[in-house]
Amino acid sequence: MKDHLILGIESSCDETAAAVVKNGREILSNVIASQADFHEQYGGVVPELASRMHVEAVNPTIMKALSDADIKLDDLDAIAVTYGPGLVGALLVGVQAAKGLSFVSGKPLVGVNHLKGHIAANYLCFPDLKPPFLCLMVSGGNTMIVKVNDYCDMKVLGRTLDDAAGEAIDKIARVIGLGYPGGPKMDKAGQGGDVNAYSFSKTHMKDTLDFSFSGIKTSALNLINESKMKGKDIDIRDFTASYQHHIAKILCDNTMKAADETGIRTLCLAGGVAANSFLRELFEKEASEKGISLYYPKLGLCTDNAAMIASCGYYEYINGARADLSLNAVPSLVFE
Repeated sequence: MKDHLILGIESSCDETAAAVVKNGREILSNVIASQADFHEQYGGVVPELASRMHVEAVNPTIMKALSDADIKLDDLDAIAVTYGPGLVGALLVGVQAAKGLSFVSGKPLVGVNHLKGHIAANYLCFPDLKPPFLCLMVSGGNTMIVKVNDYCDMKVLGRTLDDAAGEAIDKIARVIGLGYPGGPKMDKAGQGGDVNAYSFSKTHMKDTLDFSFSGIKTSALNLINESKMKGKDIDIRDFTASYQHHIAKILCDNTMKAADETGIRTLCLAGGVAANSFLRELFEKEASEKGISLYYPKLGLCTDNAAMIASCGYYEYINGARADLSLNAVPSLVFE
């Protein structure tokens, strides 16, 4: 069987990334130009500034990815690029770069859904992992349970009806002064804390696998405000541990319910929040008790990267997916 080399390009938010992956599984290069330190001063990503920084970084990042993989543009089989969802200006930079490379090289262009890319990150860490499986895709902007029937055939079983889990974590991180990026800082702050020290109300969803995190976020905000009014101090370590554990419990309960309903005993985690230690610990415990095989990417592949886009693009490519030069950014691209 002929090897296929795919160049992946990712620029949906604040990471300019390019990678070369062989056969959807083997990373030959994975380059990331991060803007996180720059945006930290603003407490979050500033879209216009992110777009400008992508413009400056995209070509050098692509060239380094090709160089690190020790290949030339002509050696590629296809060019895969994130075209949504994400920040429109940021997405456009990556899409235009990919279209330009496709035009000058004659290589096929493949548009990739960023969320499907996160799921594919698991293929890069586990060579034997194959569909079907369930995947909890959880990030700052999205939270959903996906039934992965095949590499290019997926169905959403449940999704958040309001805030994403990562958004709920980031919001509280800002309120208590941890800053940006909130997820990693919350995780670090909660280490060694009592997960039962604080309790939070949550929205109970009956007869559905959907999520709602606005209730637990509001409950946390009310607890913080009430403590300030009463002049009481909040134990940050216990508070952040309890808050993250409660969110992880909501995610775990619904995902395990999906496993029971579908009978699928293989489960993957994906997305930035899949790096959260409270989430991983709880899922490891529940999966072990239920006899479920659990997979999740290494930390560097949970956050935005281009290797996952190249992996997903490989499976789309061999499945016949092709985009032409009319490909455009779709910031609100839905997961079909």
